[in-house]
Amino acid sequence: MTTIRTVAVIGAGQMGSGIAQAVASGGYEVRLYDLSAERIPLAQGEIAASLARRAARGLMTPAEADAALARIQAVASLAEAAQADLVIEAASEDEAVKKSVFVDLLPHLRPDTLLASNTSSISITRLASVTDRPDRFIGLHFMKPAPTMKLVEIVRGIATAAATYEAAVAFAESLGKITTESEDFPAFIVNRILVPMMNEAIYVLYEGVGNVTSIDKALKLGANHPMGPLELADFMGLDVVLAIMNVLYDGLADSKYRPCPLLVKYVEAGWLGKKSGRGFYDYSGAAPVPTR
Repeated sequence: MTTIRTVAVIGAGQMGSGIAQAVASGGYEVRLYDLSAERIPLAQGEIAASLARRAARGLMTPAEADAALARIQAVASLAEAAQADLVIEAASEDEAVKKSVFVDLLPHLRPDTLLASNTSSISITRLASVTDRPDRFIGLHFMKPAPTMKLVEIVRGIATAAATYEAAVAFAESLGKITTESEDFPAFIVNRILVPMMNEAIYVLYEGVGNVTSIDKALKLGANHPMGPLELADFMGLDVVLAIMNVLYDGLADSKYRPCPLLVKYVEAGWLGKKSGRGFYDYSGAAPVPTR
């Protein structure tokens, strides 16, 4: 089995940047690639700011933060990224997009390179099927924000080799993470439970049972959740929440997974939550303000 020293992260959005930071902080050399070249400097700035905050809070020394940042190298092509020991795909939660990334990677991969997807809901078996190495393909689902959340959900496809699974567990644990194993069913464990709860909260809002404030307050104080479900949906991205609900609805054919029409409407409006500045809360001011 490949000894992992270099890790490529494909996708420099919020998840990809966070994964790159977590992996670099674990001592690995990281190659960061994004199809949109202008996204890379933004990601590097976000990572630098995040590492500086962690150093200021005493979670790492300034020297450790500088060293982690120095281990992240921006690359301009998939061919450069593909020469890593492990490639982690962190593109948008769209099966066609993810498959196209792996297809484009294939001609450039070394025979011993391991492949992983950070998908939070899509079949690992289907993603692996477009590659030449389904036995060396696995799901590594980091939670958001990846640098601070302890859990990595590890998902085996039908063809994933035992050695690949063991290498994935050892890699995640070397980052200071705790792993849980999930079978390859729609949305796995975390999002199979969590995202329908958010969707139900949106139905409660849609039906007028409560407003944004009362719903989030009820779950924070009544169930001791650190964030309300609507606040959490905004944090995840409403487009991501909708994509996961669609995977559940299509994959399990159960009406309980039907996405709430209000969620669909928000995504159609471009109200994607915190990353777009508006979702169930408006983030344009000093403090978030409910939009309903």
